[in-house]
Amino acid sequence: MSRIGAPVLKEKFAAAMNATRSGWQVMRKRGPSEFQFWLIALFIGIAAGFAALFFRKGIEALEGWLYGTDEVAQLHSIAEHLPWYWILLIPTTGGLVVGLILHWFTPDGRVRAVADVIDGAAMHDGRVETRAGVASMFASLITLGTGGSSGREGPVVHMAGVISTWVSNWINANGITGRDLLGCAVAAAVSASFNAPIAGALFALEVVLRHFAVHAFAPIVIASVAGTVINRLAFGDVTEFMLPVASALEFYVELPAFLLLGLLCGVVATALMHAIFFAEDWANYVQERIRLPRWLRPMVAGILLGGLAIWFPHIIGVGYETTSAALTGELLLHEAMVFAVLKVAAVAITVGGRMGGGVFSPSLMVGALTGLAFGLIATGIFPEVSGSHTLYALAGMGAVAAAVLGAPISTTLIVFELTGDWQTGLAVMVAVSMSTALGSRLVDRSFFLSQLERRGVHLAAGPQAYLLSMYRVAKIMRGRDDPRAADEDRCWELIEDGIYIDGNATLEAAMPVFERSSVSFIPVVTLGGEGEPPELWGALFHVDALKAYNKALAAVSEEEHS
Repeated sequence: MSRIGAPVLKEKFAAAMNATRSGWQVMRKRGPSEFQFWLIALFIGIAAGFAALFFRKGIEALEGWLYGTDEVAQLHSIAEHLPWYWILLIPTTGGLVVGLILHWFTPDGRVRAVADVIDGAAMHDGRVETRAGVASMFASLITLGTGGSSGREGPVVHMAGVISTWVSNWINANGITGRDLLGCAVAAAVSASFNAPIAGALFALEVVLRHFAVHAFAPIVIASVAGTVINRLAFGDVTEFMLPVASALEFYVELPAFLLLGLLCGVVATALMHAIFFAEDWANYVQERIRLPRWLRPMVAGILLGGLAIWFPHIIGVGYETTSAALTGELLLHEAMVFAVLKVAAVAITVGGRMGGGVFSPSLMVGALTGLAFGLIATGIFPEVSGSHTLYALAGMGAVAAAVLGAPISTTLIVFELTGDWQTGLAVMVAVSMSTALGSRLVDRSFFLSQLERRGVHLAAGPQAYLLSMYRVAKIMRGRDDPRAADEDRCWELIEDGIYIDGNATLEAAMPVFERSSVSFIPVVTLGGEGEPPELWGALFHVDALKAYNKALAAVSEEEHS
């Protein structure tokens, strides 16, 4: 029996291996089935959840080692008792290390974060830069561990994107599958970072994918739940912020006050975003003017940040201690106002100085301080019809963050999940809606989309704007040997009239030429050197450009409504 069984077992093992190889080839060519995709989503969710967990633990370990404490949640209280030179030295050294990492492992010395993930989802089939992404994670870990005044969600989201990119490349995923896997990774990372499964899933849909397609919902939820489970296994089922008592809304009399708070938070969020952009532009100008090596730029930012922290250690790190103090009403009016202004300055220095990190956690702190200051004034003027001023801090926290992220739905939910207070939803929703409506008109929709707009990536206007930049003229034109090619004599006439386009240009540059010239085709050329005539490649026909554009719009619409 054993002699007969051995060949049978070998045959069955060989058949199983052949079936596995065949299934792998089918998945790479045709994409994963729905069940396989859900398994992959679960795997990505677990991987992204562990990445977020290790990132958070790494920050806490580095902070504890450098600042000499196990209570990193009370970091600024510990820093108040440290020597001034130590407070200055820690972020300065951290900035130097960050600068070297980014100089060696990124092409431009810039940290990758949420804006790059959004760009990857829209423009690169759900892929992000892997080498620069890993370097950005380590740079941001050092930044936050050495007192950088930013948040941990930006680098975690991009690292999750790196994980999904590896998987997408491994299975040769198409654009739709790659974007869905990216959404799964982002949802898991956000959920694992903040113990917020609902907000994590909606953040991936609202901010990164920028649509709510039904086909993407189930796998993203699976990944989000996986990330949350990992967070709760490590930290328990606890909220990030503990409120003293359940806040009460005094009937509906206070709603006009929350409308005003929302408008104020929209202005504050806009000021925060413009402060970061101003700091970045000013740093670029100074760096170019004095020819400062790019690897020294984060160190200079660290010096400025450390100097500010000597007098105001509240700006150090993510800022959860100060945010909690605002939510519990432990700060005075002048403290809330001063700390809000200083936090804006510190975030501008950190992000503008290319030290790394995100903007979500800082926006929560600035929002809580803004709301508390507003609440102290409002309840002081109308004490007989006012509830708790901490309710205004909670609403302000959500309002500023929503305007910065351009994500009113997921931000409203993440505020509830961070605090565990679901009884004040009406006040938070009113403030968030007003701040988002105002903030989206003062910038290009959100901080992330404004970042991309400054880089020439026009995602804020929607697919009808950015799809044109995805198609190169050379791929759509008709070559000179094409049976339907344009008449060469007519091409040269148009070239002499100044109507032509470079073969490496995109439809974004070609469509305005059609509108201005009212011609049916544009000659495609390569410009020669000085005194040399251009080389004619062929011609781009208006009808071909419109067909490619319409096909791309149809594909986007099909994905968003599937």
